[in-house]
Amino acid sequence: METVILAVVIAVVVIGALGGLVIGSRKRKQLPPPPPAAPDITAPPAEPHVGDEAETPREEPRRTIEEVDLPEGSAATSVAVEEPTPVVEVPEIEIPEPTAGRLVRLRARLSRSQNALGKGLLTLLSREHLDEDTWEEIEDTLLTADVGVQPTQELVERLRERVKVLGTRTPQELRGLLREELLNLVGTDFDRVVKTEPEASKPGIVMVVGVNGTGKTTTTGKLARVLVADGRTVVLGAADTFRAAATEQLQTWGDRVGAYTVRGPEGGDPASVAFDAVKEGKEMGYDVVLIDTAGRLHTKTGLMDELGKVKRVVEKHAPLDEVLLVLDATTGQNGLIQARVFAEVVDITGIVLTKLDGTAKGGIVIAVQRELGVPVKLVGLGEGADDLAPFEPEAFVDALIGD
Repeated sequence: METVILAVVIAVVVIGALGGLVIGSRKRKQLPPPPPAAPDITAPPAEPHVGDEAETPREEPRRTIEEVDLPEGSAATSVAVEEPTPVVEVPEIEIPEPTAGRLVRLRARLSRSQNALGKGLLTLLSREHLDEDTWEEIEDTLLTADVGVQPTQELVERLRERVKVLGTRTPQELRGLLREELLNLVGTDFDRVVKTEPEASKPGIVMVVGVNGTGKTTTTGKLARVLVADGRTVVLGAADTFRAAATEQLQTWGDRVGAYTVRGPEGGDPASVAFDAVKEGKEMGYDVVLIDTAGRLHTKTGLMDELGKVKRVVEKHAPLDEVLLVLDATTGQNGLIQARVFAEVVDITGIVLTKLDGTAKGGIVIAVQRELGVPVKLVGLGEGADDLAPFEPEAFVDALIGD
């Protein structure tokens, strides 16, 4: 019995050992790999490896650099971009042409357009018989040149008397006679100096007036050049506040010669700008203050009254040394109408004739002086910066009659 039980135990042990070997071998056997998962279409594409073929580029919109979000703390954001320092260009100070003899140097330019008057008169006076028809032609020539009715009658009467006394009339004698009579009409006894040196204290104060289109602002800038060329220091008052272009234009003229420009807000009070210009000119010890006023239409009573206000406000500082009226030489008799109206509002002390090189009507010099009783002091003979010249009667008449 015991032998049977022992045999059974041994059999159980052997069967258990064999079962453990079978289970152990199963555990050590490698399992097959799992099936591949479906690709994630939202994941970013893998980096290409060496040897991979390039794919056809996809049609995607390009993003600008501003649309790309850079990671914080990246090397790109740590690089500081240095802004270039703006270069401020300081305008070069120009040295204007000396004014002494400037009109003589510009005589050729003046004579090209002006000597039609002189040549016409000399041709008529050289006729063998000076009958009434010829004298009427002489009179028409003078009137066409805007000499004016009264001065024309005076000149014709003087020429008739002198030619009658002279008898023979050589070309040289006629030129001398005509030159003398024209000089007498233009006037050699006027004081044509622009007053910029007050007796009491600096600065001299000059106000420039005139209607739109006469070249008033340009004339003010050119006058600054004339004064600087004569060794004067200048303050420019941009009192034409109704045109921003006028203020900028005057500022540019001043910068070119080192003049100081006082300006106000666009549409501001012109009288206030003029007042400040004179005040600063006095405080800084400058020699001259030039005030550019708005180009008033002479038919606008209210605007003309405002011009009178500018004059009164300026005179609270000091009396005006000059009030220069700028006239366009090509306007002829219309310029005389303007002159009358301005003379009623402000006391005109001198005349500036612009565009004198563009007209054969040089007689306006005689007419406007006779109308206002004040001299032509400056003439504009072109678009150049130094084409504003002090008026010299002898050089002007020589240009009228030619060589």
